[in-house]
Amino acid sequence: MLHAPTLVTAAGGPTLSRIVAGAWRMGDWNFSVAERVRWIEGCLDLGITTFDHADIYGGYAVEALFGEALAAAPQLRERLQIVTKCGIRMVSGARPEHRLGHYDTSAAHVERSVENSLANLRTDHLDVLLIHRPDALMDADALAACFERLRAAGKVRHFGVSNFTPSQFALLHRRVPLVTNQIEASPLHIAPFHDGTLDQAQDLGVAPMIWSALAGGRLFTGTDDAARRVRGVLERIAGARGISVTTLVYAWLLRHPARLIPLTGSRRLDAMREAVAALDVAIDAQTWYEIWVAGNGAPCP
Repeated sequence: MLHAPTLVTAAGGPTLSRIVAGAWRMGDWNFSVAERVRWIEGCLDLGITTFDHADIYGGYAVEALFGEALAAAPQLRERLQIVTKCGIRMVSGARPEHRLGHYDTSAAHVERSVENSLANLRTDHLDVLLIHRPDALMDADALAACFERLRAAGKVRHFGVSNFTPSQFALLHRRVPLVTNQIEASPLHIAPFHDGTLDQAQDLGVAPMIWSALAGGRLFTGTDDAARRVRGVLERIAGARGISVTTLVYAWLLRHPARLIPLTGSRRLDAMREAVAALDVAIDAQTWYEIWVAGNGAPCP
């Protein structure tokens, strides 16, 4: 049986599994409570102990679906880590006061979001809270003070961000320790490899979490030139190694020295197993660059 090792995300940070289970689509799965419990248990059996959420997922409904499962099987809580995000005000029937989709990192909104997440997830603490998107009106000092209050109250143990640029990350990190930056990266989205994001993560010893590792399925179904080009390279390399394209992509991400932590969000445990299998696949530098060049669409300069 495959088991995913763990990784300390930063000095003093939480220990997370190297592959993280993303729950963002849980609202579309039509799982019963018992089926949700079995999915969580199946992930844990694979060594995937970290589960990623956001308050807005499923129209503000997914956290509650996960929380129902934890309420049905409360013994699971001590075996897993919960990561969730806040800071987006989405227009939704669940939030009629939101007349416009926008970002909000005010202390009032963050603290209210945390209370909602704790109630929905049926837990007394969040292992990691992330700010979901950069907010042009973010007051770094006020947000850092908010984080410290939440930590002192025992409601949130660690903090991070998502989709932040290096300068935005540094602005907040100088005021309060951040344990991760959850960013998009895949063979079809290679910008973080050369825009300073992963350089900063490696320099600070802060392991980034990676969303859309499979480019939202575009690696398999995309008809554009880039998707076809990358898919051809991936299929050739994966076929020669006797592994799936999914496993190869996760192995490619795991090869980077910034200690990337990819998310995978399938309802199928077989797909989760393919991601975990990447932990046993070694990628040499030449093969890594072969995939990078396909994503870049041009040879290395």
